[in-house]
Amino acid sequence: MEEVTIERLAEEKKNSGNDEYKSKRYEVALRLYSEAIHLSPETVAYYGNRSACYMMLGDYRSALNDVKTAISIDEKYEKGYIRMAKCSLMLGDVIGTEQAIRKFLTLDPSNTALREEIASLKQLRDLNEKAANCYDRKDYRTCLYHCDNAIKIAPGSLQNKLLKAECLAMLERFEEACNIAITIMQSHSTNADAIYVRGLTLYYSDNLEKGLLHFERALMLDPDHKKAKAMRQKAKQLKEKKESGNELFKTGKYREALATYTAALELDPQNKDINSKLYYNRALVNSKLGNLREAITDCSSALTLNEKYMKALLQRAKLYYNMENFEEAVKDYEKALKHDRTQDVKNLLRDAKFQLKKSKRKDYYKILGVTKQATEDEIKKAYRKRALVHHPDRHANSTDEEKKEQERKFKELGEAYTVLSDPMKKSRYDTGQDLEEMNHTDIDPQQIYRQFFFPGADYGFGGGGGNSSNFSFHFG
Repeated sequence: MEEVTIERLAEEKKNSGNDEYKSKRYEVALRLYSEAIHLSPETVAYYGNRSACYMMLGDYRSALNDVKTAISIDEKYEKGYIRMAKCSLMLGDVIGTEQAIRKFLTLDPSNTALREEIASLKQLRDLNEKAANCYDRKDYRTCLYHCDNAIKIAPGSLQNKLLKAECLAMLERFEEACNIAITIMQSHSTNADAIYVRGLTLYYSDNLEKGLLHFERALMLDPDHKKAKAMRQKAKQLKEKKESGNELFKTGKYREALATYTAALELDPQNKDINSKLYYNRALVNSKLGNLREAITDCSSALTLNEKYMKALLQRAKLYYNMENFEEAVKDYEKALKHDRTQDVKNLLRDAKFQLKKSKRKDYYKILGVTKQATEDEIKKAYRKRALVHHPDRHANSTDEEKKEQERKFKELGEAYTVLSDPMKKSRYDTGQDLEEMNHTDIDPQQIYRQFFFPGADYGFGGGGGNSSNFSFHFG
């Protein structure tokens, strides 16, 4: 009597579960099916119903476990094999799906209930093969495409999800990759592949030490994990080289530091964040060694990998400035100011613009052929020597083009001498003061020449009738 009551109660629980299932209240239905199983653990149908409920909740692993229990009770439970095939397919288990289909068809060869699953299994196998081939070729974008299509067929496949996450990491979509890995780790804390992928996202996001810890943890769970082994070795080498280079730089061993950073850059071209810092560090070393062009190239390489790397941008601007390439220095400081509007950057930009304006003036020292430290006497001697060379009368028989060139040089000599022979004008020129106001286009080079060579003569200046253009000299 008691046994009949328990069976009836179990059946009532099952029927109530069916009602909830039809109303799509799967959590409630799941509880009722579990109660029915607890009352009658040898009833195959209850496991089948709860399996269907688990499938609706996306818990394909639990659904598969229930089906396996049902089949262990009744080896000829056809619905069980149908559900086993469906669950195995959802989990991406190709071999498990094939076995379930084969067993089902052995029981009922003419039954077409798994026709769709057979077709989907073939698709999944093809997609897995294509994804694997693309991964081997490092064609991560196409591999990702095949993974997404495989996941549509097998939404519970951890293998495809983790392969997708790995491709995302290699494509620098770290946040998406990280989300997949962490979600899997939350429900499968000992999944070595998930921990490995999480390590990848850390390693490629400039978190070398945490990435290394994850690779080591993956190897503790799976000592034969080839990818984790390779990445652990690479991460360790990169960490050691970077730290060694930094120490050599701090102790002034610049040539050794240069060689160490260069070796580190060869370890993993894929790691853009770490490599951008290595290029920047090498730029500092090259700067110390006086290799300014190489230092600029290194800064540019760092910025190619990370365009928002402010240290590299400011260092390159400084190097351009030191090489007197003020135009490029201004460009870099302007870029920097878009991201860093501090007063320091504003001052650096202002100074670079000022130096650029200075650099575009005529170089009066160069025109006279003297250094900035030239004395008043040296400036006079230089003017005397060059004025005699370029005076227009000396080139009276030259071509029109040559005459114009010599007149230009003669006029520039007058401008240069006018400024550099006057202490106040020279000081203002040297410091770049009043750049816009220092206009010497109205200087008469002939007048300066006459005043220099014949200071006591009266040439009719300012009187009435003197014409400087009629004055000429004859050279032997």
